[in-house]
Amino acid sequence: MIFMKSKNLFKQTFHRKETVCTVISDSESAVKTAMASIENQRKQLENYVRKNPRFLYSLEPVRMDEGPRIAELMAEAAEAAGVGPMAAVAGVLCDLAVEAMVLDGAEVAVVEDGGEACAVSNRPVDVALLAGDSPLSKQIGFRLESFPVGLATSSGVFSHALSFGDAEAVTVFAETAGLADAAATAAGNVVKGDDVQGAVRNGVNRALSIQGVRGVFVLYRGRVGKAGQIPKMVKLSE
Repeated sequence: MIFMKSKNLFKQTFHRKETVCTVISDSESAVKTAMASIENQRKQLENYVRKNPRFLYSLEPVRMDEGPRIAELMAEAAEAAGVGPMAAVAGVLCDLAVEAMVLDGAEVAVVEDGGEACAVSNRPVDVALLAGDSPLSKQIGFRLESFPVGLATSSGVFSHALSFGDAEAVTVFAETAGLADAAATAAGNVVKGDDVQGAVRNGVNRALSIQGVRGVFVLYRGRVGKAGQIPKMVKLSE
């Protein structure tokens, strides 16, 4: 969930099948550009996985032949994190949409897709921590002030996305949202078990072992672990 002072900004939320996106920009044209990018990239990916179903179902990195750029970026992020390529789909959609917005002249280009987000901005962007029924969910967040940045949150108990772990939330900050998306899945997969402190440490260590990850925040059974370059944490009010 993105929070920004709305003065002189345009905001649009839209749904396309599994995709639920929020786009924020200083340019109305760039908002439309982002929506068009997401539509186009989804179609290209759907056509690709129809011919290459392993790309859709694999839980491990997939070496691919020639394909659309969205699939190539997903495969690269998956390879870096050691997960299946679909673990990066939402993040890569955000990356490509923001890239298109910047090319369209936007100085504020923020795209969120179900907890994954990419941002380029000339002003701070606040992002809420989403952790289901946790008391911290939507009450605290991160103030993004260094751009470009990608971030993603994986949850083993509150998210519809596949996770083999049990964390309330694993939030990763990285060079791109695609890499953050894949890395959050990889780190979230190892946060489990009754050794809460050890599980949190495992998640932190797994995230930081992935090249390109800048920082990680782990919330598991009320215990918090964080390391690396974490944006300033802030209290949020809706």
